[in-house]
Amino acid sequence: MHIPESQGADSATPAAAFDAPFDAPFDAIIIGGSYAGLSAATQLARARRRVLVIDGGQRRNRYASHSHGFLTRDGSGTAAIAEKGKAQLLAYPTVTWRDGTAVQATACSDGDGFDVTLADGNIVHGRRLVLATGVIDELPPVDGLAARWGRSVFHCPYCHGYELEQGAIGVLATGPLSMHHALMLPDWGRVTFFLNGAFEPDAAQLAQLDARGVMVVRTPVAQIDGVADVVMADGSRHVMAGLFVATRTRLASALAGELGCLLEEGPMGPFVHTDEQKASSVPGVFCCGDAGRMAGSVAFAVADGAMAGLAAHRSLMFGLDQAAKPPSIFSPAPVTNAASALAR
Repeated sequence: MHIPESQGADSATPAAAFDAPFDAPFDAIIIGGSYAGLSAATQLARARRRVLVIDGGQRRNRYASHSHGFLTRDGSGTAAIAEKGKAQLLAYPTVTWRDGTAVQATACSDGDGFDVTLADGNIVHGRRLVLATGVIDELPPVDGLAARWGRSVFHCPYCHGYELEQGAIGVLATGPLSMHHALMLPDWGRVTFFLNGAFEPDAAQLAQLDARGVMVVRTPVAQIDGVADVVMADGSRHVMAGLFVATRTRLASALAGELGCLLEEGPMGPFVHTDEQKASSVPGVFCCGDAGRMAGSVAFAVADGAMAGLAAHRSLMFGLDQAAKPPSIFSPAPVTNAASALAR
């Protein structure tokens, strides 16, 4: 689909175009309407750009009832934060929201934006694409674990550790990354590290665990019961206030790979490689939130989305050629020696 686009700088969408039909071109299409996507869309809407948000309603943290550590919203419901963000976004007249799933995205052969195909067969066009598609957590196959995910089984101590009131905390090993969990969590409670055949600390690591007061249990885990009790294969039970698991993650959408975006392999799983302004390796495609970083939270997702939205808007104003963009506060600064700079 070809939509004429001026070269380099351009002007914002005129007011008369705000009520353009759904099949008219959008300045930007945001795929994913959770925290990162909402944040990116808000920046573009405030720049009076015509924005389409496509959302499948599958927030990563939908299993958790409350969010913690996000300024002014500490302890708020996870759904309530997203719902209020959506309501505030839709107050901007240049924003269109579409419930659904994007199943394909292709760059136009003439370099003029992207065509996005929805699951219902509709095709929409956008000059810029922001992927906020998130990731999926893969839990180890332990009976009772998935049923407690987000309620008493967690992955982020900063998000959920405080509410455990310094009680008994379990760490279920999934691999070497679990060592990091086990060494962190004593700041939140009394920690038992269940190796479950997934990881065996060496002598130096055992000394680190001992120094942090972590108890190591090697008996295989049979199931998770009660609130977060760990029932062992020998029938013994460890009563826990909460259990932490370092999940393996995978991208929730294949769109980034199909578009040709460079992926990186992080300690938890693959994510989309971006620069400091959340631009992917494919010109015109930006990525934010959990799909575009090694690890995340609501606060990180909102910050990521804000940067992606700002960068997408700058590219609409000044084009995709980095060298042609005027200097700004977002321009990379040369690395200098702090001491020599102060001495000048």
